[in-house]
Amino acid sequence: MELIVKTPLGLERLVRSKILLLDREAEVVASPLGLRGLVIVERCTDPESLLSKISSEVPEAERVIRPLAVVRSEPDEIARAAAEVVRDRIGPGESFAVRTVRRAKSGFTSLEINARVGAVVQNVTGARVDLDNPEKVVMVEVIGDRTAIAVVEGSEEHRKMVPGKVGSWRFFRRVSVVQMPYLGSIEGAREVGRRVGRFAQAFEVGELVIAPAGECDAFELSAFIDGVREGIESRLEVQRRTYHRRVEPVRVVVQDLYQLVLSRRDEPIVVFEPEGRELYREAERVAEVLRRGRRINLLFGSREGIPKGVFRLADAVIDLCPDVTLPTELAAPAALIALYTAIRGLGEEEALAGPGGGEGAEEEGDQGHQHP
Repeated sequence: MELIVKTPLGLERLVRSKILLLDREAEVVASPLGLRGLVIVERCTDPESLLSKISSEVPEAERVIRPLAVVRSEPDEIARAAAEVVRDRIGPGESFAVRTVRRAKSGFTSLEINARVGAVVQNVTGARVDLDNPEKVVMVEVIGDRTAIAVVEGSEEHRKMVPGKVGSWRFFRRVSVVQMPYLGSIEGAREVGRRVGRFAQAFEVGELVIAPAGECDAFELSAFIDGVREGIESRLEVQRRTYHRRVEPVRVVVQDLYQLVLSRRDEPIVVFEPEGRELYREAERVAEVLRRGRRINLLFGSREGIPKGVFRLADAVIDLCPDVTLPTELAAPAALIALYTAIRGLGEEEALAGPGGGEGAEEEGDQGHQHP
């Protein structure tokens, strides 16, 4: 076994064909043992050269691994082989992690192999374990009755959260999205409501305020609200299945837009409308405003924009994309991403955290935070 190639499901035969074009003398097996997402190069002319070519010329290959040892799928043999493989490849001052992928049935679990190989690596190298951001990764690929072992740089792992990244959800928890309802046909209102609900739950905003400006059709408003609830529930189901932390449904309230602005005039209020200034021109001013209050009110129009009289009570009016009219369901997510990126780019951590520096955040915890 010279190379292990991991692919998206269903592209195994395509990847095999492309590898054979790179090395016509190679012996390549797609989906060995019926395992999807896997291609094995059993023999080839020059493994290192072929690895380089696959990496640069076959984008369907998501990962290419060069085994340093291949042994029987027995825990004792795997541990002994790992001890030899890591010698002189992991130094005593480095950190490492063991990642085991077990395919097909066996008499052991991935966690058992992780623990056993990890202990061996520590004994042989004196290196320390770091499961989150290791400098070296010992890869144990169990494929039926054969197990391949490799050592790769930790930087080769494509991880969602690495040093230097800061979870954005704490900032979004401060945000109150004030959204004028989309009204028109009953089905149209419901569908846009679904999209608004999904976005609000995806960002886990502090609250979503549905804010009509005066009288509106009750049945159209009801359809929009029903859609918002459906959107929140569908996204929440995905989050609870995939996140490694507690996720709660977004709070949704209804309040007249004018009354809301008057009742919150002592809090930061930012309007997003085409009559405003570009965000890059207003970023420093907005950052100053955000430092002022724990809750941030971001106002968005719908088929009709935010009434201009509200502009006078806002701290800033922002045009996200000059000369482009954004659909109702896209305006708020685009604004949240743009605002977070702009403030983060200024290095304004205090503005992101708000008064108190994000107090209470520790009780939530963001360890193992993932996005679906």
